[in-house]
Amino acid sequence: MALTVRYPKIDYADIRAHWAPNIAFAQHNNATSLIPTPVEPWLIKVMHAALARLPARDAALREDVQGFIGQESQHFRQHRMFNNVMMAQGYPQLADHERALAADLEGFLRHRSLKFQLAYADGFESLGAVQARVWFEQSDAFLEGADEKAAALWKWHMAEEFEHRSVCYDLYHALFGRGLWNAIVNGYFYRIYGFLTAMVHLQGYMGRMRAYMLDIDRQTMSAAQKAKLDADLKALESFQKRTALPQLLKNFLPWYDPAKKRAPKGMEAYLRAFEPGGAMARPERGQGAIAEA
Repeated sequence: MALTVRYPKIDYADIRAHWAPNIAFAQHNNATSLIPTPVEPWLIKVMHAALARLPARDAALREDVQGFIGQESQHFRQHRMFNNVMMAQGYPQLADHERALAADLEGFLRHRSLKFQLAYADGFESLGAVQARVWFEQSDAFLEGADEKAAALWKWHMAEEFEHRSVCYDLYHALFGRGLWNAIVNGYFYRIYGFLTAMVHLQGYMGRMRAYMLDIDRQTMSAAQKAKLDADLKALESFQKRTALPQLLKNFLPWYDPAKKRAPKGMEAYLRAFEPGGAMARPERGQGAIAEA
């Protein structure tokens, strides 16, 4: 089934950085939001390079890749608008982290093989498929009292990540995993290398950006507020260990296949609000989102 490119209508102007009662949860996701703005344009470039090498017989996969590109263009656009609002609230150095990540990715384009780039991309994409279930099935306690518009950004984004969860995986295997030897060496061991590289690299950026934002927050907090923040961080870390980590470890299984993941409950119904005529949809303006944003 062809991937649907959706055009959300979300006004981020009045979203505050502490948009959820658990400040650590809000700032964790605010920091994570800085990742897509360099990564999504990079992903699109990698997809175009891979398409040029994809055999003509893989017509269905080619169509999936085009849908993937359309969806990722919108992810870039929405997160850039959200990030601009966050940076303006007293976190100007976030832009430096964002530029540093973009420079790293540009270096990958210049100096690393397409195999590495696709393995890294598949590792990054595997995180979205996991987070979709976390957002739709396990985050209610964190979202109670949260700004609905900030939550909508993440639920829409993670739902689409789940939709196209197997595109990078399938493209990587189509180009580098065919045949028994390649299925073992590239399809498993090198894929795991790409996954671990992406996790360490991107979690490093996310962790530094979150630490920076929380350091800024602590400068104006009372002792009681700092104690609450510490409690929020412990609750968030415990939550992540219970939810996302066990799912991510499934990447190491030899029979791992993202296409076999169960769709999160309520995800498909939620996405309908972002489709033409839905309450969260804006009029379609084509897929040139990076240029128009």
